[in-house]
Amino acid sequence: MDKRQFFWGRAWHGGRGRAAAAAVLLGGLAFAPGLAHGQAYPERAIRIVVPFPPGAGTDIVARTIGASLTAAMGQPVVVENRPGAGGTVGSETVARASKDGYTILMGNTSTLAIAPSLYRNLPYNPQRDFAPVARVSSSENVIVVHPSLPARSLRELIALAKARPGQILFSSAGSGTTSHLGGALLKSMAAIDIVHVPYKGSPPSMVDLVAGQVQMSCTSLAAGTPLIKAGKLRALATTGLTRNPILPGVPTVDESGLQGFEIYVWQGFVVPAGTPAAIVNKLNTEFNRALQSSETTGRLEKFGMVAAGTSVEEFAAYIKRENARWADIVRRAGARVD
Repeated sequence: MDKRQFFWGRAWHGGRGRAAAAAVLLGGLAFAPGLAHGQAYPERAIRIVVPFPPGAGTDIVARTIGASLTAAMGQPVVVENRPGAGGTVGSETVARASKDGYTILMGNTSTLAIAPSLYRNLPYNPQRDFAPVARVSSSENVIVVHPSLPARSLRELIALAKARPGQILFSSAGSGTTSHLGGALLKSMAAIDIVHVPYKGSPPSMVDLVAGQVQMSCTSLAAGTPLIKAGKLRALATTGLTRNPILPGVPTVDESGLQGFEIYVWQGFVVPAGTPAAIVNKLNTEFNRALQSSETTGRLEKFGMVAAGTSVEEFAAYIKRENARWADIVRRAGARVD
């Protein structure tokens, strides 16, 4: 008889033995839920909701990292685009989803930091309704114009806008996006009258800009760079405080005369608040592991994005700081969406 047989034989005979067996069994059960839950997840396909249309910068990040996650998790990771209202439609969907780790939001600056200050009746609260998982990338925007517009620098654009008040239309990926707030902040700081035209995502906004239906945009590098390099749009300035290596010949807005102008866009994954910590931590581990892949980081860099892995706690603190920063930008820009 081996030791296990001897132990269980003793456990089933006599009061003390039965008590010992019960203690072992109960002790095991006390730990089982957490372990079983963490080990079993995922048992089926995971859905990443992108609240913008296919081809947008946030969509590119979700699909790039989602591909790595599929192999790591052993289950399909499906990207679902649910655009509308500056990303708030898809975001609300995830906020109301089951707290089981199978529905993840590819959030960004617009949906998690700008929206609370911009929308009067936002249907979700980024800090209350979501559990942060990890921030994964960051980038900046670029101010671009249609080649027919007679402005080859930001200063020339500002002078032209002052000479033509209300005549220059600027497109955005939607109300509440960084392309909207970038244009609104430019309008405020430069004291010019340009007209906002919101779209349902950056791809359709770029289509109309290339077609000349609108004249300018403060779009993401992911959306603008291919069109700039193809000669279909002219880049006037990037929105970081230092020049971006993907467009080294393009000055920043800050060095072009509007000191302190700074617009960044970042992406990060969140899940519905109340999702078990074991699942959140597992996802955080896998997202950060994906960012260590040269293939993943190389694809992000191709679109002017920098990989930015974080812990759960770091991302939570970052969202809180960004909410405060963007509240100030929204106030300065005088932007509001009912």
